[in-house]
Amino acid sequence: MISSLQIENIAIIKNAAIGFDDGFNCLTGETGAGKSIIIDSLNAVLGERTSRELIRTDCDYAEVKAVFYDKSEKVNSVLSQLDIEPEADGSIIISRKMTADGKNNCKINGVTVTVSMLKILGKQLVNIHGQLDNQALLNPEFHCEYIDSIAENSELLENYRESYGQYCEVSRQLEQLNYDEEQKARRLDTLSFQISEIEAANITVGEYEQLKDRENFFRNAEKLSSFMNASFEALSGNGENEGAVSLSFSAANKLEGCSESSEKLSALAKRLSECAYELSDCSDELSSMLEELDFNEADVNAVEERLDLLYNLSRKYGKTEQDILDYYDSAVKERDCIEHADELRIKLEDEKRAFYSLSYEKALLVSASRKSAGKAFCDKVCEELKFLNMPSVKFFVNIDECEMNENGIDSVEFFLSANLGEAPKPLAKIASGGELSRIMLAIKSVLAEKDGISTLVFDEIDTGVSGSSAHKIAVKLKEVSKTHQVICVTHLAQIAAFADEHMLIEKSERDEHTYTDVQSLEYESRVQELARIMGGNAITPELLESARQLLENAKN
Repeated sequence: MISSLQIENIAIIKNAAIGFDDGFNCLTGETGAGKSIIIDSLNAVLGERTSRELIRTDCDYAEVKAVFYDKSEKVNSVLSQLDIEPEADGSIIISRKMTADGKNNCKINGVTVTVSMLKILGKQLVNIHGQLDNQALLNPEFHCEYIDSIAENSELLENYRESYGQYCEVSRQLEQLNYDEEQKARRLDTLSFQISEIEAANITVGEYEQLKDRENFFRNAEKLSSFMNASFEALSGNGENEGAVSLSFSAANKLEGCSESSEKLSALAKRLSECAYELSDCSDELSSMLEELDFNEADVNAVEERLDLLYNLSRKYGKTEQDILDYYDSAVKERDCIEHADELRIKLEDEKRAFYSLSYEKALLVSASRKSAGKAFCDKVCEELKFLNMPSVKFFVNIDECEMNENGIDSVEFFLSANLGEAPKPLAKIASGGELSRIMLAIKSVLAEKDGISTLVFDEIDTGVSGSSAHKIAVKLKEVSKTHQVICVTHLAQIAAFADEHMLIEKSERDEHTYTDVQSLEYESRVQELARIMGGNAITPELLESARQLLENAKN
């Protein structure tokens, strides 16, 4: 359940802190005062897609923070998957900061997360019903989801989808085999050329870097030779001068001649001798390296030609040697498949039939779960609709078999008989706005028993509703609030009167800017607000008395 919501720089809300009751919370106010902005802010902090246009004019950022108390298994499971611990008091603190350059900074209990991670958790914390949900109710594509949530058949569906995925993969492989003869011949020619070209290159992984090192060595050979020869001459000498090696050995020998008379001279002679041997080793190593510098133009050309070959192959088959070899393996495999297509086709067709049969058996189990749940779902929805002033309405779940797809073999669509004696027809063709609102509330009430989500938000569930139907919706929302936290944006006094916590959203202008303020109402303020909703700005003593009567009736 949501405990508090703090909004900063969202649209016309500069700063607002809203506290929510565990039961029935109601938001009212003039059209355009900012009620929908609060729902948008809640959507934002739950990870839903939002726009930078939501940021208040002349502000660099907008931020929403929410505190939740929820100990459901699903919420704990999501937190565990995200490796996030609840606060010491069991609370979950979520924040989302949006900047004008489109960046988001999201946190759960101080841990930085992505927007998508926020959304995963948000779906388990709050269920928001907006006016667009009524349109979704008219779309049969969503009806299957409603029934699956009642059927609790996720394990059956997952099992089916695994087999169906295998069936689809085998079908894809079969399609690849279905070349006509000309296509097959052209593809074989292409593959044979590519395979021969890569085979002829005799590539080894890592050779490109070795060749580049060799090329770099050739480019610097002349400069290297000059410096290395000068160093070698300094060590080994020339026809005119002795080198450092010879001179150091000579110095060591001369000291050894008098080393018996001095321990220090003896130690120094030994050190000089060691240095002379080290210099001699350096001279020999330089000599070997100078021999390696001895190359001809053919060596240079060979390296450059090999590099050109590897470059051309990389443009065709992959950036690295390993990429080229992987392409080669793939080409060989495809060539073998085409050459042995008839044998492989027989094998794949057998597999396809087997996977289809297995998938169909599993789809039947999913379908059975839906049909069983659909019957119970209809009964419960009809019971709710009867209470919501729609006693003659008959609600049906029509399940027909269709071509196998990701969701099974069922085409699911809601049908409605709006009046006694009328044949049921697709919901999209006959339901009015007011009927849709009540049908959606009935469905949400039934689903609330199953989904385990503790907070339900209804944004203008009263669209197209008035009179006794509005009263029944209010009673139903109050009833749902006994087991779930309910937050409702409404324009009807009948609904607002039933709230445990009534908040007024007001818009004002100050310092050439527009502001929205949220105020929790006490009894007399509620009377004034209910009278305003019923009669507009002309609040009479009779309207005030009617407002008090509404509150009294709701209390009773």
